[in-house]
Amino acid sequence: MLTLAAANVRLDVNALDYSILGVYFVVVLGIGWVAKRYVKTSLDYFLSGRALPAWITGLAFVSANLGATEILGQGANGAQYGVATFNYYWIGAVPAMVFLGLVMMPFYYGSRVRSVPEYLKLRFNTSSHVFNSLTFALATVLIAGVNLYALALVLKLLLGWPILLGIVIAAGIVLAYITLGGLSSAIYNEVLQFFVIIAALIPLTIVGLHDAGGINGLTDKVKDTKLGEAGLHVLQGTGVGNVVNPIGSTWIGLVFGLGFVLSFGYWTTNFAEVQRALSAKDLSAGQRTPLIGAFPKLVIPFVVVVPGMIALWKIKGLGGSDADLAYNNAIPLLMNQYLPNGMLGIALTGLMASFMAGVAANVSAFNTVVTTDIIEPYLQPERPDGYYVTAGRFVTVGGVLVAIFTALIASTYSNLMNYLQALFSIFNAPLFATFIIGMFWKRMTPAAGLWGLVAGTVAALVTYVGYKFASVFSFGSDLDESFWGAGAAFVVDAIVTVAVTAFTTPKPVSELRGLVWGMAIKDPDAAKVVRSWWESPALLGGTAVAIGLGLTVVFF
Repeated sequence: MLTLAAANVRLDVNALDYSILGVYFVVVLGIGWVAKRYVKTSLDYFLSGRALPAWITGLAFVSANLGATEILGQGANGAQYGVATFNYYWIGAVPAMVFLGLVMMPFYYGSRVRSVPEYLKLRFNTSSHVFNSLTFALATVLIAGVNLYALALVLKLLLGWPILLGIVIAAGIVLAYITLGGLSSAIYNEVLQFFVIIAALIPLTIVGLHDAGGINGLTDKVKDTKLGEAGLHVLQGTGVGNVVNPIGSTWIGLVFGLGFVLSFGYWTTNFAEVQRALSAKDLSAGQRTPLIGAFPKLVIPFVVVVPGMIALWKIKGLGGSDADLAYNNAIPLLMNQYLPNGMLGIALTGLMASFMAGVAANVSAFNTVVTTDIIEPYLQPERPDGYYVTAGRFVTVGGVLVAIFTALIASTYSNLMNYLQALFSIFNAPLFATFIIGMFWKRMTPAAGLWGLVAGTVAALVTYVGYKFASVFSFGSDLDESFWGAGAAFVVDAIVTVAVTAFTTPKPVSELRGLVWGMAIKDPDAAKVVRSWWESPALLGGTAVAIGLGLTVVFF
């Protein structure tokens, strides 16, 4: 194995590598410029005019999640927790993506809402709407800050660029193409970024496995690391009272905290993802958006998590006290180890693409929510449509600037995914509880919608602070805390929701059309469209879940 000192981590990039990166930047900005020509209304700017085909929105859906935090964070998790990280995909993503497509999209798309917070306004009241709009806006700039820091970390480590320079250059490019073309620009770039990211990661995985002696060779080498045999299984060692898996979590935390609350909370209520489905051309395309995205999600861990495991074997001292050898750097260090010039340029471009996908997803969601859910209804109502397009562009600038400052918070974590999951437990888990109860229980009242959401958010925040800063709670790891924090948010939200509902007045059933189970608004033209058998949402969803279950059994 190889010991890397900080001074030897720099990539030996040359003019070819920088040329590849430069061409990519030109293409990205060109897409933004072309998309600008098609922005005529606020619906065009914020939701692409609801006109995009399912395969475009489906790839954008998964690419929006494939940001720098996913690449660096799950690579770090692969090195720190091993195969157990696969749970984030097969248990912690695919079932929720299928649920979004089959169950929730008819409500989102049928009600014609422009955002997730707007659904709360229709289902409950303006108080719930304002609270969720503000907390979502905060969450998006925090998550965008994580991506900013992740990129700056990579550029400093591998190229020696000052952190501020890396942030400003990349943030400026994202700012340019989203400001120009709005969501369409973000989505088409996300499709491009998906292929660039995969092109960077597949060769790295193949070369690493070859060096390790194939899958069997890597298995033997992982057994000799600090992960040991436990690092080669997804669910073994999770029994209550007998926790020996690297994450330090029981099956309850994994299945309920991750597989249900965190996963469903993120994939079904996070507007940075749902926005892509809402931009689809019709309900069928909207339903198929997360279902199409579920298939690449099944195999992405093999090119993200596995390289992290290879790095644990290959890079001696990874995860130790040396800041340059933090788990976050697992994949960049592996790129430095294996890839020649030219391929380094593609790898560097892939990292830049992942950064921009993550930032763009959150910034485009941020500008939509701030403009359509705060400015338009409350601060500047009844303005001409063009006013809100201009406002959205200014909000985009503000969101990127704020994200630069929130990147400093992310810099305190050696594993960015731990921080990201904590954010999801605080912001997404209680929102999911409010959504799922309100969507299936007509009796739930507007007051319950607000106070359940507030109580769940506070419960997750108290759990996080009590563990991280006050040492009141003890968990197996930072990830384990996020599982239990999410579970606490869901349970507290549900209890408060039921209690408040018992003493307050519900909305008339006539006002719930299109918003609750059994009252979805059907598209009268949908039955007239003849679709191929393979476009069936039920078939797509069932196949994705079956494959995920099969993979979990194989790697049990």
